Amino acid sequence: MTPGGPGKLPGALGCLVPTSAQAAALDRIAVSRHGVPEPVLMENAGRQAAQIIHHLYPDGPVLALVGPGNNGGDALVCLRSLASWGRSVAAVTVGKPRAVEPLLHGWELPVRRWGDGGDPAAVAGGPGCAGGAVIVDGLLGTGIRGAPRPPFDAAIEEANACGRPVVAMDAPSGVDGESGRIAGAAIRADLTIAFGWPKLGTLLRPGRDRAGRIVAVEIGFPPEDGDDWARLATPSWAARHLPPRPPATHKNAVGALVLVGGSAMPGAAILAARSAFRCGAGVVRVCAGADASDLLGEMPEAIHIDAADEGALRAAVAASRAIAVGPGLGTDAAAARQLEAVLDAREDRPLVLDADALTLIARDDCRALPADDRLAVTPHPGEMARLTATPIAQVEADRTAAATRFARERGVVALLKGSPSLVADPAGGLLASATEAASDLAVAGAGDLLTGAIGSFMAQGVGAREACGLALHFTGRAAAAAGLGRSLMPSDLVERLPAALAAPATVTRLPFPFVTLDQPPPR
Repeated sequence: MTPGGPGKLPGALGCLVPTSAQAAALDRIAVSRHGVPEPVLMENAGRQAAQIIHHLYPDGPVLALVGPGNNGGDALVCLRSLASWGRSVAAVTVGKPRAVEPLLHGWELPVRRWGDGGDPAAVAGGPGCAGGAVIVDGLLGTGIRGAPRPPFDAAIEEANACGRPVVAMDAPSGVDGESGRIAGAAIRADLTIAFGWPKLGTLLRPGRDRAGRIVAVEIGFPPEDGDDWARLATPSWAARHLPPRPPATHKNAVGALVLVGGSAMPGAAILAARSAFRCGAGVVRVCAGADASDLLGEMPEAIHIDAADEGALRAAVAASRAIAVGPGLGTDAAAARQLEAVLDAREDRPLVLDADALTLIARDDCRALPADDRLAVTPHPGEMARLTATPIAQVEADRTAAATRFARERGVVALLKGSPSLVADPAGGLLASATEAASDLAVAGAGDLLTGAIGSFMAQGVGAREACGLALHFTGRAAAAAGLGRSLMPSDLVERLPAALAAPATVTRLPFPFVTLDQPPPR
């Protein structure tokens, strides 16, 4: 990582997502290379956490579980700040005793040792602490590996059982900051306040389910490129990568997409084509079998081509700027011939492969994929398992590794669907989607919409990795805006895509300029 400039701050590029090891390295760089005193970082972290807690939970006493590390120091600064604003606070130290006085700046706060009647359930429900109490998790932070040991495990379980809102400092204690794995007791936070940036493990399941709402705050780190860090596809990231549309233009200049699919399931091609139009494509050519022509006629906006006519199929590819293959394609010999013809006629056009196209590739019914970072594949875990000849459980056990390994070894962009969906590129870059409405998208046809959106952005000149990120972001935003939960249908998404694309790139509604991310709890 090298020093950057104002344009490289999280608000400009979206949100960086370091592992806990990368975050620790940045701590060292800030202190040793840039001369940022470590107490300054702790002061900023604790004080800004206090402001957020005071805003979101303005009533009642605040109790912090204080561990022996920097995470506990952040919690003590948070308590001291709240006390100076008139809030009732108390600290319960857990594990090896730490010196609290240097962090309290002369303020005398109630401090108890865990095991001396200082468990959070007793304190939160005791005299003077009734109603609206908040528990602050300052136990272990992001560096934990494996299960928390006693007495931390007992403190975690007590906090989870106390029935009060729990706020985690940086990451819920017990959640692996690298992988999101949970090996034992783990805090179930209502809110996680991440310092600098959210840690990767809090965005990956099962860690994401323990983090609740994630609010990231800037605490004084120097500007760093973070080139080897993952990123989160936030509204600001999407706004930066959304292609501009000149006032004076025409349909072919805007972007022409050829969509090969629908022979087996015409509805899948219709959904993909509608999504492509809604995301800005100027022309969409749908190449499907003649048997699908009647149903495809329900979409007069698209140009319909008989995919059995190889000459017409090749001409459609030649006339288009990007290609999408897979939705409703089928997996018979005719489908294999169509995919082979597309790969042969493609030249250097961007290409996204999904659904049936991935099935054909996995069973070697067509040529091997070329190494090309303009080519994106979008498998769900089952399809990734077939493409790599590995068990689904192995893919699911480490989804980050599965996506990055496939992208690096095959030389293509890999979008591994899930919660979150992950986009990996051949150079090792990783992009994660938001998870707030992920379960709403568990419906047949959502993947077809995603393919159409990716193809549309590719046709408008967006790179494969960024096109995947934009498609994930805007379909996710459309799902969240629909607010239909399990009742969501793909057609609902299509109708909400225009509003999602037009929505302002708002980071947060919290009244603090230091907030760099505000992600609602997943649903």
